[in-house]
Amino acid sequence: MTKLLQWLFGVSLLGALWALVTFDLLDLSLPQTYREVAWPMPFYLLVSFGCYSLATVGYRVATFNDCEEAAKELQEQIKEAKGDLRRKGLKI
Repeated sequence: MTKLLQWLFGVSLLGALWALVTFDLLDLSLPQTYREVAWPMPFYLLVSFGCYSLATVGYRVATFNDCEEAAKELQEQIKEAKGDLRRKGLKI
């Protein structure tokens, strides 16, 4: 099962449970407070997911490793490419 299918299955399961509680589809006779809490739950989950995503991206950016060797190698390749272009008559 691919990751997409796992996520879709999880979201559809949560959506079905939310609909059952919010609209009382199975006549469970749940208290009104349960329905009042369940009604805005998708919004709360979306905001929570956004906060988690923002925190994850921020953490990954803050702990990003510099690759000194790769940077030097890239600079050498750029110098070689410029020299090659100069030999072929392109002004840089």
